[in-house]
Amino acid sequence: MPRSVNVVAARNRRRKILARTKGYFGARKNVWTVAKNAYEKALQYAYRDRKTKKRNFRSLWIQRINAGARLHGMSYSQFMGKIHANNIQLNRKVLADLAMNHPKAFEAICKKVK
Repeated sequence: MPRSVNVVAARNRRRKILARTKGYFGARKNVWTVAKNAYEKALQYAYRDRKTKKRNFRSLWIQRINAGARLHGMSYSQFMGKIHANNIQLNRKVLADLAMNHPKAFEAICKKVK
């Protein structure tokens, strides 16, 4: 009895991976085993960096708030302590945006918490 292989499903599975590695450099785009390894590694990096992106943005927001607060004679920690003490419920993302793009509004917040 002849051996039965599921060529259609296997080819579709390979084609799907090769379509997703389109644009990769060298053999990573068209050699099945290399492309499969590159694609799996790319998924690992994507998962890891979705977490890292959150850390990086929080760090950026803190730097921007610190720069804005120092223009008004406070450090970041003093500013955030006074923000919480005065029960102003603005998160770091909004405060960083105000410090960068709306310095008058940020100045008003600084005067209110002093």
